[in-house]
Amino acid sequence: MVKLYIVSSLLILGAGVEDVRAQVSTLGTGGARAAGLGQVSTVLENDVWVATNNAAALGGLTRPAVGFGAANKFLLPSLNTASVAVAMPLGHRATAAGTVAGVPAAVAAAEVPRFGVVGVTAQRFGGKLYSEQALGVAYGYQLGTVRVGARVEVLQISLEGLGSRRTVAASLAGQADIIPHKLTFGATLYNLNQARVASYQDERVPTVLRAGLRWRASEKVLVLAETEKDVEQDADFKTGLEYRPVPVLALRGGLAALTHQTTGGVGFRTGAFQVDYAAAWQQSLGLSQQVSIVLQWEQRQP
Repeated sequence: MVKLYIVSSLLILGAGVEDVRAQVSTLGTGGARAAGLGQVSTVLENDVWVATNNAAALGGLTRPAVGFGAANKFLLPSLNTASVAVAMPLGHRATAAGTVAGVPAAVAAAEVPRFGVVGVTAQRFGGKLYSEQALGVAYGYQLGTVRVGARVEVLQISLEGLGSRRTVAASLAGQADIIPHKLTFGATLYNLNQARVASYQDERVPTVLRAGLRWRASEKVLVLAETEKDVEQDADFKTGLEYRPVPVLALRGGLAALTHQTTGGVGFRTGAFQVDYAAAWQQSLGLSQQVSIVLQWEQRQP
């Protein structure tokens, strides 16, 4: 019901029903970095957009940050998304609590915020006829080589002529460094409470489980893989590759099997700013694009 407008628009373009179902999820990936990596998001870190993608990774952030993003699907003006994310460490930097057997002390006791990190996100998708708004609060904490987090999101879905509905979705997240600085595992469970959007046909926000691995092949190369399972759709498998020829430049590529998407992107880092761009090509629906800008600054120590 609430997705009728989007589904109709994409079917008019000649897309198949399965392609449309995979593309109109209310879930979004924060930041153009993840978008350029085949939408792999559970294992990324050191990025304010983890407040959306994996709240656990917030625990590893050591500096306040704010990010702004804009995205468009298939060059349709009614499928635009605007987003903002803010992350704020709580307490001055301190060594991570606890020790981890078999992990060097310098790694297990990495500097992290003493009381974890809080993130706030806001997102708006759609146009006049159909729109989605989301406001989320996330928290992440690091303990040795393990990071845990949770997120609560208020969703509002509006359809012209039919009013709007609000609901609340809760999520859990985790990350663990299996081999410190080499191999990382990440997982998220989105909408664990199966929030209901409408009583008509018992329509609910998708409940989605994601799990991924990140392998640092070298100082310049990251290899990522992730699987995603929506309880109402087939499982998706996504892969991504990031290459940094120089510290200020990142080149990215990725694939998403279920949505038949090929992605690519580029990132630039200069001083306190990080600018990322991503593009995705879907064989039935065409081009999607995303850009994001992040500013980080040093936090005053007490």
